[in-house]
Amino acid sequence: MKPSTRLRQRYGPWAVVTGASDGIGRAFAVEAAQAGLHVALVARREDRLRSLAAEIETGYRVRTMVIPSDLSKKSGVEAVLEATGTLDAGLLTAAAGFGTSGPILRANLEEEDEMLAVNCYSAMALSVHFGRRFAARGRGGIVLMSSLVGWQGTPFAAHYAATKAYIQSLAEGMRTELEGSGVDVLASAPGPVHSGFAARANMRMGGAETPQAVAKASLSALGGRGTVVPGSLSKLLTYSLAMLPRVARTRVMSQVMRGMTKHQNA
Repeated sequence: MKPSTRLRQRYGPWAVVTGASDGIGRAFAVEAAQAGLHVALVARREDRLRSLAAEIETGYRVRTMVIPSDLSKKSGVEAVLEATGTLDAGLLTAAAGFGTSGPILRANLEEEDEMLAVNCYSAMALSVHFGRRFAARGRGGIVLMSSLVGWQGTPFAAHYAATKAYIQSLAEGMRTELEGSGVDVLASAPGPVHSGFAARANMRMGGAETPQAVAKASLSALGGRGTVVPGSLSKLLTYSLAMLPRVARTRVMSQVMRGMTKHQNA
């Protein structure tokens, strides 16, 4: 069975994609549309969502729903649930999120609180809500965005890495709980990705994967495994650290992040 046919038959007819205005979320929306799923597009920037909706409807002959929503607020999460209440949704990709970097003692607590809400609360709340709906219909899929920085402490991105450790644990626990329900849960754990992430997080990255590669690998893995590490660079970084004790991995990541954030001290 072709991947596109599998996605449509196993999870269709609607996919809900958060963070759809750019980066990995946008790539997920396009991949879902290519597979023949209608797509509910969620992000703060309505103009970008409407542009993507027009592109998807013209290019792939599927329907879209535009849901402008700020997922750093509980009211934003509730707006998504209300807007999608009548959709026969079978796939959730929770790709909304952002990062911060630099010494934790210099953190802007208002920004860190917003990141915690988007990266953790919104992903959890949407997963619980759609997980219930998917279990009731007897089939569905949930993709949550973890990261290789979440597998150990990551100095100079300490809180961001902690939010990804939360997501990894949430996905692993939900996957086991939902075994036998027809609901698949996947943690997608990429490394550096070429998107707007680095600019907002104030990091400078060298080699990185494309959002399209991450989305394609994640949707291909959904239903077959619990965690996927998309891209050759991410696999290299992951497996080269895997045999080290956790404290050693943390020290290695400290050097990596020093390189990505050294411009902050210029």
